Amino acid sequence: MKKYMVVEHFRPGCFGELYKRFNEKGKMLPEGLNYLNSWVNKDNKICYQLMKSSNVELFSQWTKNWDDLTEFEIVPID
Repeated sequence: MKKYMVVEHFRPGCFGELYKRFNEKGKMLPEGLNYLNSWVNKDNKICYQLMKSSNVELFSQWTKNWDDLTEFEIVPID
């Protein structure tokens, strides 16, 4: 499986709504996309997530659940 750094830039004013949805529905990851760890910067504007998958196309399925609240940058790291 390949690892990826996912950089999420939260849309202005959406931080609270994003965590509300997360608490209600979880990460909503498709089968085969695996979460490893994450960090949010101290001003709650950017989240860095380490993930892995053997199918990069799964990211588009996952981001559809969140793209109204955040912008994504998917960076392969190995």
